[in-house]
Amino acid sequence: MLNTRHNTVDIPVDDQHIAGTLVASSMTVPGVLLVHGWDGNQEQYIRRAHQIAALGCVCLTFDLRGHARHVAQRQEVTREDNLRDVLAAYDVLVSHPTVDPESIAIVGSSYGGYLGAIVSSLRPVRWLALRAPALYRDGDWDVPKGKLDRDDLATYRRIPLGAADNRALGACAAFRGDALIVESEHDKTVPHPVIENYLAAFKRVRSVTYRVISDADHALSKEEWRQSYGTLLVSWITEMTMGARGHAAAGEGRPLQARPA
Repeated sequence: MLNTRHNTVDIPVDDQHIAGTLVASSMTVPGVLLVHGWDGNQEQYIRRAHQIAALGCVCLTFDLRGHARHVAQRQEVTREDNLRDVLAAYDVLVSHPTVDPESIAIVGSSYGGYLGAIVSSLRPVRWLALRAPALYRDGDWDVPKGKLDRDDLATYRRIPLGAADNRALGACAAFRGDALIVESEHDKTVPHPVIENYLAAFKRVRSVTYRVISDADHALSKEEWRQSYGTLLVSWITEMTMGARGHAAAGEGRPLQARPA
């Protein structure tokens, strides 16, 4: 049986007040932070957010600086700026009164997946879902994202890399939650060696799920590919959060990665 809590409330009606008692479940729900990629915006995740919220989660989408109303900053914004964006959004999500701070998922695509992986080393994250997560050199961290050398990036993304070679991979190596990696079969932006590097980095996770969307490109430019991804994501989130609720109802605790910023 679910635990409940109650509070007395004063209900104004006409010129009088009547007494009431508000009874609600004391259980909190998982929070899901959805991070779009470079050249994207939060609208790409709104439909997914509604689907996941219907499972009993609180979802937050947002626009990274350099996009949407902040597009004027596009050539100046750095990875540090956008990392701070994700951290700020995370803190807003966790501050929601119904969100369980020990049940937070980050869902990120491409650049958003890269940032999400790093955030898992700076905030408590229980679930990490990365679609076509990108990789960037650590050495040019403070170079504006829009000014990075694309040819150099293409070369870098075909190199075998380990946890000591890249900040995002290092975060994945330390991650102790559950991870989902989704690859596009014909991704020219984030090629297969990048996915191999991420998968190899997840050494200490509770579980890792790896799926490939057949024939898909990086941007999931066809509706059928977007639907395939949506189905994969919602199914995985359902499995993860239902399992967490089962443990909570049984009074069982689960280890959680938590390191200060």
